[in-house]
Amino acid sequence: MSSAIGSLKIALLMLLATSLMGSSFAISQMGLSDASPLFLAGLRFGIAGLLLTPFVLQRKQPQGMHQWARVVLIGLLQTTGVMGAIFISLTTITAGESAILTFTNPVLVVVLGSAFMGLHYRPGQWLGAVLGLCGVAIAIGTAVHLRSGMAWGLASAVCWACATLLLKKWGRDYDPWVMTAYQMLIGGACLVLLGIALEGPVFHVTAHSVLILIWLVVMASIVQFGAWFYVLHHADPAHASAYLFMAPVFGVLFGWLLRDQPIGPNAALGALFVVAGIWLINSNPAFGKAE
Repeated sequence: MSSAIGSLKIALLMLLATSLMGSSFAISQMGLSDASPLFLAGLRFGIAGLLLTPFVLQRKQPQGMHQWARVVLIGLLQTTGVMGAIFISLTTITAGESAILTFTNPVLVVVLGSAFMGLHYRPGQWLGAVLGLCGVAIAIGTAVHLRSGMAWGLASAVCWACATLLLKKWGRDYDPWVMTAYQMLIGGACLVLLGIALEGPVFHVTAHSVLILIWLVVMASIVQFGAWFYVLHHADPAHASAYLFMAPVFGVLFGWLLRDQPIGPNAALGALFVVAGIWLINSNPAFGKAE
C-alpha cells in the first residue's frame, strides 16, 4: 500500500511540475501586456533566485573560480538564454508554438551530444530525434519567415540543450539546489540588465501584473523546480524524464484555455510528433554514453 501511495505521489508531482512548465508560457504571455519581455523574465528569475539563496547558503558551495565560472555559464545558458528567448518569442507567436519549439530540447540533446561530446544513442533515440524534428517542421509550417518568434523559440531549445549537456558533464560536482538558486540569480540579473539596456525597461505596476509576477516567481519557478527535484531524488531519473513529453501538450492546452489561442491542425499534429519523439528519447534508460 505504501509503495502504491508513493508511486501516486510521484505521478501527481510530475503532473504538477509539467503542468506548471507548460502553463508558464501562456501566463508569461499574459504578463507581457504590462511589461517588456527581457525585464519581466529577469524579474521572475532574479526574485526567485533571491528567495532561494538564503536556504542554500548552508549547503555545499562551489569551490574555486572554475566551479563558479561553470555556475555563471549555466546561468547564462539556462536562464538568460532559454528564458530570454522564450519571452521574446511570446511577443510574436502563440504560447503553444513557443512551448512546442522549446521542448524540442531533448531532441537537440541527442544531436548535439553525439556531434560534440562523443555521446552515443540507441536507434530508438535517433528515431525520436527524427520524429521531434519533423514535429517542429510541421508546427512551424510555412510561416517561419514571417514570425521571428519561431527563431527565438528554437534558440531557447538550443540553449537548453547546451545547458543540459554541460550539467550532465559537471552536475555531480554541485548540490542541485545550490546550482538552481545561483544560476537563476545570475541569469535573472543578466536579463534585468539586458532589459534595462535594450528595452527601456517596462513594468506597469497593476494588480494584474503583480499577480502574474508572483505566480511566475513562486509557482512557475520555485514550486516547479521543487517538485521536479523531489521527483528526480525519489524516482528513477530516466522514468521521471519521460513525463516531460506532457509539457508541450500543457503549453498548447493552456494557450487555448487562458489566451483563447486556437489549436490549429499544424500545431496539434506537430505537438503529437514532438511528444512521440521526446517519449522515445526519454523512455530509454541508456541516455547516452561517451566512449
